[in-house]
This record gives sequence, structure tokens and C-alpha cells, in this order.
Amino acid sequence: MPAALGNGDDANRNLYWGAAFGVRTFLNKSADWEQVGVTTYHGGPVIDTRIFRHKASGTYVVADAYRGSEIKQAIADFFSAAAGLEAPLKFDGPKEGPIHVNKKADLVVYVGHDGLMDFSLQKAFSGEREPKRQAIVLACASKQYFGATLKSTGAEPLLWTTNLMAPEAYTLKAALDGWIANESGEQIRQRAASAYAQYQKISQKAALQLFATGW
Repeated sequence: MPAALGNGDDANRNLYWGAAFGVRTFLNKSADWEQVGVTTYHGGPVIDTRIFRHKASGTYVVADAYRGSEIKQAIADFFSAAAGLEAPLKFDGPKEGPIHVNKKADLVVYVGHDGLMDFSLQKAFSGEREPKRQAIVLACASKQYFGATLKSTGAEPLLWTTNLMAPEAYTLKAALDGWIANESGEQIRQRAASAYAQYQKISQKAALQLFATGW
């Protein structure tokens, strides 16, 4: 793997963000989404924030790229968001002026390396089950490693993984397509597996074994 892909401080070329199948690049190139907000940071744990809007439904995705050295903070922030602890967000759209986005999201997503294989978080993330929140965790064996802490947040696992995998954005887009269409967890699991099988050139059966929905 080229060194730049693994450089957590290089958002433009990082595997999970600026590379061909990174979140920023893949959504930006999708005909279904449009980028409506950008914030680039020169300090702190977050390098880059992109806001995308789904053209057909008006659904917003607020995507944050964290420095690789700040993976513990990234995972902690994911659990905080899953617990419903994030504040609303305001940004200026390219055409329509100020836009208010509720960052207390209905769906919270983590995409990247499973840092919980390397460390544990010494903090509880307690949240209520209402209003309903769902979570997607695209990281290696995320059901095993994220499960206990996610349970405490009150969020429901919509899609997560059972073994080693490549957490790339084609799987995320497939899952978001299903979620926006109000599909069931099993339908979204099937969508994610189909996308993963296509891009990884494996069988649908093998891909399905990598994904799970619910507890």
C-alpha cells in the first residue's frame, strides 16, 4: 500500500477520505449526492469536514475526517453522537445561504480502522433509546469490538461487521441508499454485501458473512 494512503494527516490521499474509495471522494463523485459545505482545519483532531446533501431526498451527511493520531477521539466522538450528545450545526450553503443541520443525527456512522482492537475507552457513553438513533460501523469485526459500548448509547446497530474487511465508501453509500429508502436492516445488509462483493470481487455469500444488522 502506498505510504500516503496510510498517512492519517494527509486527508487528500488518505485511504478512508481522499483516496478513490474514501468517503469524501466517493460521495463527491456520486450522481446522487452534492457537496454543499466544506471546512478545512489546521489544528485539532479533525482535519476536514464535508457536508453532502442527497439530491432526491434532501438528506444531509456531515462527514468529519480525523487525524490518524486522534483515532481514540474519533471513536469517542462517534459514541457521543450515537448517544445523542452532539449539538446542532450551522453552515453557509453555496446557493441558499445559512443552513441548519441537526447534528443530533438519526444515523451515526464510523468508517475506518477498528481502534478498539488496540485500546479501550475509559468512559461511559450513556444515552436514551428515544428519539430513535441508528448506527453503522464499517471497521474490522466491529460487532465484537463496538458492541458493548454501543449498547450503552441507546442507539441501534443498523449495519456492522463480523470479521476483517475493507471499510470503503461504496459500502457506506449502498447502506445510505437503503436507509434513505426506509428499508429494513436485512435489506440494507443485502445492499451492503452486494456492493462489497462487486468492488472486492468476492461472492455475495462471502460478503454477506461479513455484515450483520441488529444485536
